[in-house]
Formats: sequence, structure tokens, C-alpha cells
Amino acid sequence: MSAEHTRTLIETYYRTFNSGDREAFLALLTDDVVHDINQGGCERGVEAFRTFLARMDRCYREEIRDVVVMVDGLGDRAAAEFVVHGTYLSTDDGLPEAHGQRYVLPAGAFFTLRAGKVARISNFYNLPEWTRQVTGG
Repeated sequence: MSAEHTRTLIETYYRTFNSGDREAFLALLTDDVVHDINQGGCERGVEAFRTFLARMDRCYREEIRDVVVMVDGLGDRAAAEFVVHGTYLSTDDGLPEAHGQRYVLPAGAFFTLRAGKVARISNFYNLPEWTRQVTGG
């Protein structure tokens, strides 16, 4: 996979996420995708990712903006830096109570690509900063 194809795939990943078309989004992933959740566990497979997205859609409305994609020379790995603009809609397990709070949070992700799809994604953001924004602390 070329570096340019990888760049296009990652840009499509975020554009599709923003569109809300979850089936098109999941089609960008390998069946055995590994998803490292920020300050959380590691999930495997498209069905686990589907469940994750359903929880996210219930609890948050997010738009990814200002995406910058970096790709290795072979196109096998990539990283993205971006800003999450979100609204906290419904209380998520173990987190503060939701009542429509808005947040803006810089974030990043690392990707491994295989056969023209995302095989691994590891997301990172500052959870204490998110908590500060939604609690007013």
C-alpha cells in the first residue's frame, strides 16, 4: 500500500466518522481490527468496534476537525493529530454526569494498515482535561 493511499484512507476514516455512516466506517476496518481505547482496554474485531461506536453515539456527539495525517514511507503505518469538538449527551459508565456539556479536545491516533484497511487504531487524548471541561472544574 502506498503512502498516498494510506493518507487517503485515514482522511476517509475521519470524514466517514463525521458523516455518521457507521456501516461505511466499519467497512474501512479489517475483520480482526485491534482498537486500543484511550486509557482503557484493547478490543478486537469489527463487532466489538460496532458496540463501541453504539455506546459513543449514545453518549457523545463528536466531530473531528483539523486532521493532520502523517504516514511512514511504506504506507503501513500512520498517525493523525486532530481536534475533537463534542457534546456529552448521556452519562457514560464511570464518568461524570452528562447534561449536554460541550468540549474541545486535542487528540491523536496511531494506525497500522493491512490489505488496504485499518488493522489497528490506538487513540489518545487527555482524559483529565476532558473531565475538567465537562465538570467545569
